[in-house]
Amino acid sequence: MARTSFKLGRSSNPSMTQDDVRKLVEKKSYELYEKRGKKPGHAVNDWLEAERIIKGKLSK
Repeated sequence: MARTSFKLGRSSNPSMTQDDVRKLVEKKSYELYEKRGKKPGHAVNDWLEAERIIKGKLSK
C-alpha cells in the first residue's frame, strides 16, 4: 500500500525513496503553478523552486 502523506523535517521517515521525494516535488510544483494562476511557460522554474522547498524541508 502506497503512503499518501509524508512528514518533513526531523521526523522524516528515513525510508523515504527518491520516488517519494519526486512525488512531493511534483505536488509542490503544481501548487506553485496554481498559485500563479495556471499560466503556462514556467514549468522549469516551478519545478526547481519546488525542489528547493522540498529538499530544504527534508534537510532540517
